Amino acid sequence: METHDKVLVALRKIIRAIDLHSKKLERESGLTGPQLLVMKAIVQVNSVTAGQIAREVNLSQATVTSILDRLERKVYLRRERSNEDKRKVFIHLTEAGKQVLEQAPTLMQESFILGFARLEEWEQSLILSSLQRVANMMQAGDLDAAPLLDSSDEQVVKEV
Repeated sequence: METHDKVLVALRKIIRAIDLHSKKLERESGLTGPQLLVMKAIVQVNSVTAGQIAREVNLSQATVTSILDRLERKVYLRRERSNEDKRKVFIHLTEAGKQVLEQAPTLMQESFILGFARLEEWEQSLILSSLQRVANMMQAGDLDAAPLLDSSDEQVVKEV
């Protein structure tokens, strides 16, 4: 097998592992990875706005707003307009949202981060530069992406 074929097989294995984990996450919690990531950001940052969440999870504000709409329909969060500045809307998890978050399986990137942290700094830099180059070769360098290993694309998914 040629080297480029070996690279493509490795990429396919990564994509497949992410896809399988995403399906498991949604089956067990009813949440997509991006939804879970947004809920975790809400918990980590007290009195948070959609814009702050977008910056925290590295997604566009439009994508985050779409995710928040879905979570609000599931009654996992509530929006509250600021008393001081009516233009600001703060996001808070409901009790149901806190409960589903506590029971949700861990995100795939959490185990990745632990393994990555064990590598030497030069190994981390090598992996980063190689993956950035691969992303550029696949014309994916400018795509909107959160630091999340999940196959669901919240920008493409449309609910009827």
